[in-house]
Order: sequence, then structure tokens, then C-alpha cells
Amino acid sequence: MSVLARLYALAVLGLALGGVALGGVAAAHATDVNFITDFGYNGRHSYFYVALDKGYYKAEGLNVTILRGQGSIDAIKKVASGAAMIGFADAGALVLARSNDAIPVKLLAVVYAKPPHAIFALADSGIKTPRDLEGKTVADSAFSAIPLIFNAYAQAAGVDPKKVKWVSAESASLPSLLATGRVDAIGQFTVGEPLIDASVRPRKLIRLAYKDGGLDYYGNGLIATEQTIKENPDLLKAFVRATLKGMRDAFANPSEAGVILNRYHKEISPEVGTGETELVKELAVLPDRPLGAIDEEHLKQTIDIVAKSYPINRPVDPKDMFAPGFIE
Repeated sequence: MSVLARLYALAVLGLALGGVALGGVAAAHATDVNFITDFGYNGRHSYFYVALDKGYYKAEGLNVTILRGQGSIDAIKKVASGAAMIGFADAGALVLARSNDAIPVKLLAVVYAKPPHAIFALADSGIKTPRDLEGKTVADSAFSAIPLIFNAYAQAAGVDPKKVKWVSAESASLPSLLATGRVDAIGQFTVGEPLIDASVRPRKLIRLAYKDGGLDYYGNGLIATEQTIKENPDLLKAFVRATLKGMRDAFANPSEAGVILNRYHKEISPEVGTGETELVKELAVLPDRPLGAIDEEHLKQTIDIVAKSYPINRPVDPKDMFAPGFIE
């Protein structure tokens, strides 16, 4: 090899090593962010993994770790305690957290712009209408928002809530409890239908969705503490921006989102991930509003719905429920 060739090779090697070093510096300066789901890892969370897998969080300078939640109330408490910086939780549960426990957590963006709450039963169980729930046992996780809002749904659907028995169960066991007949029905978001359907086949499902009872309110959204909103608004904007980018990709190609999620969680089949992503899109996309945007009047409706279902110690102002400026 000539002298010039050797010098060229050394220069190329130096550039390569410099690139590695710079990359290492960039990675070292990425901000660690713990993000907690509402509960478990499910197909409905695929867009978070799309953003993670495609490097959208990393491009924003964020090193995101996705933690398993145990319900919306759990997610709110974990965010409030600092165990997670950002969470995914139900707006109704947030109303109660702010009113009854003075937990200083707010919404940054809404994902479920329509109500996701529902009760599922087997088609051969005799449950066909909401009134058929009377005298039956319904299972849900201890920190789920579905039982919290049930009174409002019962009122709208003409059901006596005192005649419906709710029992607590681990969220992962709910499909099995329904399939084996150990309970008459289970609480589950509408986006969870593909997973439940796969668990009970070849039997058929009956879905009693709260939105079909005439209720209209917000479901889940991204949350953070007031302190983080004040001290790290740019970080939160970056997380929201990357998440919405992952969401748009997932909605445009649900089957790809299902495959990506399956790479991280083998227990979730690509088919279930695809189906749940499609149902999230139905809840998230409104024809007249930007993705993620929060409407104050709709938030007031959410507060009113919760007040019909559960005692509220202190009035909640919609302005105290969300932080504007995080949807660009």
C-alpha cells in the first residue's frame, strides 16, 4: 500500500471512530424518560412502540423506557410520585385524582377522544342488553376506570347499578375469566376486543359500549405533573410530538404496527396488535380536530359524567385538567 493510500485509510478510520464517539456523546446526553401505560402491554399501545422502533423518540433526544401500568389510577399515582415522568391514563380517573386526592397531574394530549369504556360478555350468556347485567357479576382490574364511570352508563342505559356486582381481578386474567365462565362479563376498553375475541373463540362476544348508551366524554390521554410541565415543557413537547408521529404511522399502516409491537412483546400476535390499532384510530381521529388536541367543553362533559358516577369532594375546573400548548 502506498503512503497516500495509508494516509487515506487512516483518515477514513479516524472519521469512522469520530462518528462513533460523537454518536456515543449524543446517546450519553439523551434524556431518560420513564413512560407508564394505563395497564399492561397491549395492541392498543402499538404506536408507542412504533415511535420507539422507528427512532422518533431518539431523534427528539429521548431515551424512553415503557413501563407496565396496573390501571389508570396506578399510572396517575406513579407519575405523581416520580416513578414515571409521563403516563397514559383515563381522563375520568384524572378528574377523581385531582378532586378527591389533590394530585397535581394534568393532560397534555388526548388519545381516546371518544369513550373507550365497555363491558364484554359471551353471546350465549344471556346478556344482550345493558339491563341484562342486573344480577350478574362483572370483573375488572382494581384500578380500572370502567367501574368508576359505570353509574353514569347505568343511568343512561336504564340499569340499576346496585344490582350489578363488580369484582376485582388481575387485568391479564380477564379474558380467561370470561372464557371459562367464572364471571358473567368483564370490563374492557373497546380497543381490547381483538384480544378478548381471540381468547374466547369460537364463541362470540357481546359488546356493551358506554358510548352506545349515549355518553360522550374523553378517555385516555398523555399525562404529566404540573412540576414537570413547568420545568420541562420542551421535553414533554418532544415526547408528544414523537408519539403523535408514531400514531400517524400506526394508523396509516396498522399491520406494520402490529408486527412492530410483536417484536417487543411476543405474547401479542401481530393480528391482535393490528386489530387493536385500528380500533384506537376509530377513537382518536375526529374529522374537525387535530390529533391529540383537547377541547375544553368536551373536558367539561367528562367532568360532569364522572360527577354522576362517583362522589367528587371539590369542583374541578376544566382549565385545571389540562396543559395547553403541547399539540403543535
